[in-house]
Amino acid sequence: MLSAAAFCPHPPLLVPALAQGAAAELDDLRSACSAAVAELLGSDPDVVVLVGGGPEPAAYAPDAVGSLAGFGVDVRAGIGSGTAVLPLPLTIGAWLLDRAGYQGPRAYALVPRSGVGGPAPDQRRTGWLVLGDASACRSVSAPGSYDARSAEFDAAVAAALASGDAAALTALDPDVARELRVSGLGPWRALADTWGPEPANARVLYDQAPYGVGYVVATWVRS
Repeated sequence: MLSAAAFCPHPPLLVPALAQGAAAELDDLRSACSAAVAELLGSDPDVVVLVGGGPEPAAYAPDAVGSLAGFGVDVRAGIGSGTAVLPLPLTIGAWLLDRAGYQGPRAYALVPRSGVGGPAPDQRRTGWLVLGDASACRSVSAPGSYDARSAEFDAAVAAALASGDAAALTALDPDVARELRVSGLGPWRALADTWGPEPANARVLYDQAPYGVGYVVATWVRS
């Protein structure tokens, strides 16, 4: 049973070794992610399921590892020691769990934008770490350049997460999300589908757009 969820973005610059001189600019985001993960782990899950977005559904072994070598520094994340195979969202998620000192069971899954093909139902008490960014079009220097629709879309995301409203996450427009380069839609939809209609005790810990990308950090816990 899904008992709690933490929602975090996955920019590589979240890792201080990559950010280097700009690391302090994301201190508030880092702190919020750490607090969200701590709340997730505080729900005492039997397993933490990390869910990120990708072109098609995929699953990885619990001892899979990821590396940020492609971004300039070979920071590794995960509890295994083999070849790095985790994609960026799951690597950042694994790094957040490692940073929190979590050594318990993990599961890794990628879901497409539709959210279909998410993790299979689990009879254990599960906590999801949901990795995804909002729009990448909040400023002229953003990766997707500026789009006037981005602030409104991101506000809808933050409102849905703040209210613990799974239906509101499902209702986000996939076409607009694609045009705004939103990476989180698939994971959010997979979470909403698994969570069901029961409202969550929810709170948003961070909602800003450094570098023109919308980052929202939130937690949901079963009432």
